[in-house]
Amino acid sequence: MFNFFKQNRMARKLALAATAASFVAVPALVGGLVLKDVPVIQPAQADTNLTDQAGGTVQMVPASFADLAAKVTPAVVNISSTHVETGDAQQPNMPDLRGTPFEQFFKQFMEQQGQGQKPAKRKATALGSGFVIDPSGYVVTNNHVIESATDIQVTTTDGVDHPAKLIGADPKTDLALLKIETDKPMAFVEFGDSDKTRVGDWVLAIGNPFGLGGTVTTGIVSARSRDIHEGPFDDFLQIDASINQGNSGGPTFDMKGNVVGINTAIFSPSGGSVGIGFAIPSNLAKPILAELKDKGSIQRGYLGVEIQQVTPEIAKAIGLDEPKGALVAGIQPDSPAAKAKLEPGDVIVSFNNQPVHEMRDLPRLVAETDPNAKVELGILRNKHEMTVATTVGKMKDDEKVASNDTQNQDDGSAEDGKAGVQVSALGATLAPVTAQTRQMFNLEDGEKGVVVADLDSEGPLADQGIRPGDVIKRVSDSAVASPADVKRLAEKAKENKENVLLMLVDRGGRSLFIAVKLDNA
Repeated sequence: MFNFFKQNRMARKLALAATAASFVAVPALVGGLVLKDVPVIQPAQADTNLTDQAGGTVQMVPASFADLAAKVTPAVVNISSTHVETGDAQQPNMPDLRGTPFEQFFKQFMEQQGQGQKPAKRKATALGSGFVIDPSGYVVTNNHVIESATDIQVTTTDGVDHPAKLIGADPKTDLALLKIETDKPMAFVEFGDSDKTRVGDWVLAIGNPFGLGGTVTTGIVSARSRDIHEGPFDDFLQIDASINQGNSGGPTFDMKGNVVGINTAIFSPSGGSVGIGFAIPSNLAKPILAELKDKGSIQRGYLGVEIQQVTPEIAKAIGLDEPKGALVAGIQPDSPAAKAKLEPGDVIVSFNNQPVHEMRDLPRLVAETDPNAKVELGILRNKHEMTVATTVGKMKDDEKVASNDTQNQDDGSAEDGKAGVQVSALGATLAPVTAQTRQMFNLEDGEKGVVVADLDSEGPLADQGIRPGDVIKRVSDSAVASPADVKRLAEKAKENKENVLLMLVDRGGRSLFIAVKLDNA
């Protein structure tokens, strides 16, 4: 099975090694500080024919990357962090029976032997990579390299160990900023413009794979804007330069010696490189690192909506010519979205005059907005365009800017009895939300809508992954309170020769729109 590996995991001991690239003093980070006689890393003059983009000339393979590697390597560092593990950590010389039929017996035996002693503690060391961004000793790495560390050490290419102070970290983008004290200016590297990086461009990565020390690998940019579901702001560069455990936090350079990415994760069946690595784009990292340096933490805007992707089927159901925007599936109470009177079924197509091409654009736009800023949202509601205004809130650590995770109704008629109502157009038996169905399907006390009691395994609802216990909240643009409501709206859609019916479904407190295909033959 293929898995995503964050380059530094304590359980593996060896995390991704730091790549030798970093960025030079960025004005936003160092306040325009300029020091004379500082060993600034200049862009390397690679021995290569550069692509004549205007004329379409084919770029030649560089004869060597040696000059570039020699120039940027001094700014790359190795990072070692110490962590204290407690609890059920496996004890030395004891069999590992976790996940076996003997686990419970073994646990009871150990509790008896321990006679109430506190859980054993042990130290674990994780290794990663990083790079220096200005001569005064600021170092960039991944948050997962140093998260929960009790001690952080940075080792420079001359073999000197430096104790490091954590300035700030941002788990949502997996970035961290460290500071080391030195008696002389440090070599550093600059960030490049990742937006100008194209698929097929050459890149060079430097890091500390498996704790081996500074290692240089090369490759190309394989893809841009990858979403690997690691966080709400995924927008990774995919590269095929070999990176492994221990490379986490290291840089990816362009051929001018500028950092265009920060290596973070790999896709692998075994934990080793198979040529599919992911780097945080420099343009995403720069403002976050600047704010960490200035404030020590990140403040993000907060809208308070649950959103989902507009699929081609959903676009057809709501009358869009093509899939676009972010579909609102739910509204958090007392949120900026609630105050703007957004409704489930709205499609947000712009945020403060910036287009929302797809769902994942919205969380990034909201997060980059200062709390308390007044903004306008362009939405589509019932096939009509409109604009609503609101004030962006401040996101707390346990909130989501615009989440892509995706009330007591007993008034049924005689046909809405305990046996439920068969809706053949949907291939389902539906029932009202009553005290009985709440208990039967473990529904919340305030749940409203129509519960799916049974399904035809080959019916339209089953095809969409619906299962018994799911609650239908809306059909088309209408809220539903009884099985008769759902049946009437589904039959009306069939009579009107509609091929797709939009429904809002709740499962365990999470709302999701589905596009149900109707058989109008």
